[in-house]
Amino acid sequence: MALKLYGVSDGPPSLSVRQALKWLDIPFELINVDFGKGEHMTAEYAQMNPQKEIPVLDDDGFFLGESNAILQYICDKFKPTSELYPRDPQLRAVVNHRLCFNLSTYYANISAYTMAPIFFDYERTDLGLKKVKMALEVFETYLSKLGTSHVACDHLTIADFPLFNSTMTLEAIGFDFSKYTKIYNWYNKFKNDYPELWKISEDAMKEIQHFAANPPDLSNLNHPIHPIRKVN
Repeated sequence: MALKLYGVSDGPPSLSVRQALKWLDIPFELINVDFGKGEHMTAEYAQMNPQKEIPVLDDDGFFLGESNAILQYICDKFKPTSELYPRDPQLRAVVNHRLCFNLSTYYANISAYTMAPIFFDYERTDLGLKKVKMALEVFETYLSKLGTSHVACDHLTIADFPLFNSTMTLEAIGFDFSKYTKIYNWYNKFKNDYPELWKISEDAMKEIQHFAANPPDLSNLNHPIHPIRKVN
């Protein structure tokens, strides 16, 4: 049976998994989760992922959440010799570190500033901006110290995808990060070098820009944590 990926069309974690599957030429069925209708909040979805988060991979009844774990799994199972997830312990450690850094710091702080105010009743604040700049400065330092063409080494790895898509959300809201030259150059090089992967992110960016200009009505979502904006 083909893999199934339950994802959303504009969510960076979903985009990253799609890009890895595309790059590795692994067939899969993409199943759109209607975020606005709260399909990920249902009891049925919770059977696949009790965290009720997106995406989820279904490998013939083996359900796996957390995009980082999905990225690692598909490489290990389907393309274990691929350079996308290096087997050298030190290279793999750097890849794993960058995945963790994105999850804990980079995407966490950037998405709170870029994405959350689009979909929920949050405002962009000075504190939020400070956290974004701190995350950018740390990422810039990592790229400077490593001195490689990609985020973990001198070739594409699964670590590039989530960091790229987190950065994409900055472009989506018109945030100028050009002064972070290492990030800026790496980001634009990715676009030029991997147009088929950039297309996945570009389509998502256009959706984010649309929602930024036309805030979606999520009044039926009933999210347990995020406050829902009232749409007149």
